[in-house]
Amino acid sequence: MTFSEPILAAWLLIACGLISLTVVTLALIQRPWQALLADRGLQHRWLAASVAVVLLWQLRAQSVDWLTLHLMLTALMTLIFKAPLALTTNLLANLSLVVLGKAGWPLLGVNVLITGVIPIAITVSIWRIVDRYLPDNLMIFLFLCGFFGAALATLGTGLAGLGLVMLGAIDPEAVHLAKEYALFLPLLMPSEAFLTGMLLSVLMVYHPHWVATFNDHRYIDTK
Repeated sequence: MTFSEPILAAWLLIACGLISLTVVTLALIQRPWQALLADRGLQHRWLAASVAVVLLWQLRAQSVDWLTLHLMLTALMTLIFKAPLALTTNLLANLSLVVLGKAGWPLLGVNVLITGVIPIAITVSIWRIVDRYLPDNLMIFLFLCGFFGAALATLGTGLAGLGLVMLGAIDPEAVHLAKEYALFLPLLMPSEAFLTGMLLSVLMVYHPHWVATFNDHRYIDTK
């Protein structure tokens, strides 16, 4: 989901913008482009995936004038390329909405926060738990990180958007509409989870080295 019109208070837009700017800066400090420059194959995969995400984001359902629903694939990008490159892709996708006139500049920070920062944080947290505390089982990784992680990331995005509207909407009617939107979350979560899990399972079988968060030696070679 993304906001299409500025229905949030100015202070909230500024706060979300500062949070997003801080996180993006921290991601760029890690110099994710060094990995791209060192691996031509990774360049091609990341660029192709980023273009696919940008194009997919153009296919959106307009539930109300200020809110649109669409698949994000943020969890999938995080598992394949890790957080810094996934956040960069998310920033590019949100910038494309602004350039095409589908979202205003003041909403860039909000949209990056709810469609990038929050789902990436959820996905990374689940991956860390699976990686450190659970058995080295391929199906555990696939279902918890892929299917369950994507569904939970989508839920986090939806609840974050709902929370922002309830916290600082300038239109009282927006709060009611946002609560109605929450009813669509059970429909978005399985779609995001299925697509993420399906694509992740294909990559893990045929190109496991393409998935940066998946250690094929631990999960496959040692079995």
